Amino acid sequence: MKSLPAALALTTALTLPGLALARPVTLATTLNAYGGDGAYLALYVTDPSGAYVGSLWMAGGKSKYYEHLSDWHAATGGDPAQVDGITGASVGAGRTLEITLDLADALFDAGYVLHIDAAVEEMRDSPNEIAVPLTASGAGTPVPGRRYIASFTYR
Repeated sequence: MKSLPAALALTTALTLPGLALARPVTLATTLNAYGGDGAYLALYVTDPSGAYVGSLWMAGGKSKYYEHLSDWHAATGGDPAQVDGITGASVGAGRTLEITLDLADALFDAGYVLHIDAAVEEMRDSPNEIAVPLTASGAGTPVPGRRYIASFTYR
């Protein structure tokens, strides 16, 4: 079982900006049928200056592969504690990862950016596969990825 305090600390970090209210946000990441093993995905947020704020989800449980999620790894120093309590299985080609999290209202329309790094065993890594500003008007709008992600939406 992952550390509940670590998961609560992460949730708190992403709901505290401006001490605003939080609302449930569903993140849906659909992968292309790329013909390889399951993808590791790191979903994380940066502030308006590009500084790392926190991790939202890690798809893929073996920390020895986290270095292949290079932008996330650089931002966190590869610290597995950044994803304690928020890690699930890797995502198979052609499948969709859908998660619902509480995110602070203050993250929207304030310059925060949601990033997704992707990596697949024995295939090219794809840092910053998705980088989408968190805006109210962007909710529900599909964003294409660069290599492994067919589309990403939040609502």
